[in-house]
Amino acid sequence: MASSASGLLLASLLLSCLIHACYGDILFSSLQRTLQVTTSTRQGVLEAGEDKVNVTWGLNQTLSSGIDSAYKTVKLKLCFAPISQKDRAWRKTVDLLKKDKTCTFKIVERPYDKAVQTIDWTIERDVPTGSYFVRVYAFNAEGHEVAYGQSTDDRKTTNFFDIQAISGRHASLDIASVCFSAFSVVSLFGFFYNEKRKARNAQQK
Repeated sequence: MASSASGLLLASLLLSCLIHACYGDILFSSLQRTLQVTTSTRQGVLEAGEDKVNVTWGLNQTLSSGIDSAYKTVKLKLCFAPISQKDRAWRKTVDLLKKDKTCTFKIVERPYDKAVQTIDWTIERDVPTGSYFVRVYAFNAEGHEVAYGQSTDDRKTTNFFDIQAISGRHASLDIASVCFSAFSVVSLFGFFYNEKRKARNAQQK
């Protein structure tokens, strides 16, 4: 009996270490993919600050009843696709979630609901140019990630959408720039014409 109890205790400790990395840190690889997430957008490249992404999420109904009993809140995050992480260490994927830089943009946080949820999210103005997907994390009462779902497959190879960042230029500034350029050209020609006319008048005198 003592041996059996010791074995159970050891297994429990090992499982705790797997989930919390022995220091209370959550590993992405320890989470269950229990949520289904889909996204839809208009065709083409999306404009930051203007276009919207429709996100729908909910519990995978094929899973065992009660598997979501610990879920208290969900957080939706915008995540970089692998192609937009290449050669960018500041966007690197790390299994230890507190160091992971894959999903740095928060979309929304809500209480967990068993019913399917959906939102239309206007892309934030500070989102950089790149390819993205959406991931939803489920949190327990202690604020720890316990499950997830994402709009791409496990290997992150499909269902991305592209976003074009705000360039910092506006139509009014472009118009003003063209007007000033045209004014400068006209002024330059006017200057040369005036100088030429003065020279001709001087010769006539």
